[in-house]
Amino acid sequence: MVLVDDLRSFVDRRTAQVARTSAAGVEALERHRGQRLDELWLDHDLGGDDTIWPVVEMLERAAFEERPFDIGVVYVHSANPVGAMKVMQALRRWGYPARSAAGSPHVGYLAETG
Repeated sequence: MVLVDDLRSFVDRRTAQVARTSAAGVEALERHRGQRLDELWLDHDLGGDDTIWPVVEMLERAAFEERPFDIGVVYVHSANPVGAMKVMQALRRWGYPARSAAGSPHVGYLAETG
């Protein structure tokens, strides 16, 4: 499971690789190349000028080259409805099973401990 989000995490602290930037998201997917990824969680806006688009473009390019990533489901949990819709449209176009998870109770801000 991979989560690409600049601030949020899984509130139940489930095991997942977390990427806080698009570059880290691309690296995380590269590490899973050739392996089944049950879930990929994507936020649209990743802080500053960074967005999820480099990750989406990587997925699109892989599908175009007839080497799509093996992903069970892509959850788009962005609070940006226009951005989320565009991400889902792009991924679905290339055969990825993208679903809206806006407002998901699984992803949120964790309280700092310590």
